[in-house]
Amino acid sequence: MVQNNLLAKHSKCVSGLPSVEYLSHFISAHGVATDPRKIVVVQQWPASVNVKQLGRFLDLAGYYRKFIKGYGLISRPLTDLLKKDSFVWTNVASQFFYPLKLVLTTASVLAFPDYSLPFVVETDASGTGIGAFLMQNNHCIAFISKGLSPRHDALSVYERELLALVFAVTKWSHCLLSQHVIVKTDH
Repeated sequence: MVQNNLLAKHSKCVSGLPSVEYLSHFISAHGVATDPRKIVVVQQWPASVNVKQLGRFLDLAGYYRKFIKGYGLISRPLTDLLKKDSFVWTNVASQFFYPLKLVLTTASVLAFPDYSLPFVVETDASGTGIGAFLMQNNHCIAFISKGLSPRHDALSVYERELLALVFAVTKWSHCLLSQHVIVKTDH
């Protein structure tokens, strides 16, 4: 490789490891998992006393949103507290903060996509949000969710389900293009 000017620094090379850290994710033969050090930080995070602390917590939590089913719905009441002059930490805020911490610390391992198999996209919609997850062989590859704005209140359940499907297909188009896709919805 010297003839092509490709060199590797010995101190930065490793081989034979059971898992590799990459961008605060741990990649192994089992799939992609969260960084255990970040999970410890989440576990020790105190209830927020100001907007800045809450914003930092939600930034950290948002980085791992693809591991959490329904993340957008769970975090929405806390995200609403970040709006201008909306921050008031109450027992209601705590009722959303601690469950979010719990789901972040018990996040599942996501499987790797196999492009030779069909993908399954499951969608769901409620009055306040939409969500979907991408699966293969009953193993989850990714979750996405999003809270709905008040302008979506007039949409029917069917239209919200369609909105969830469009959101999922747009987000995962890199996986779903030129692939056989099975869509599951409850409507």
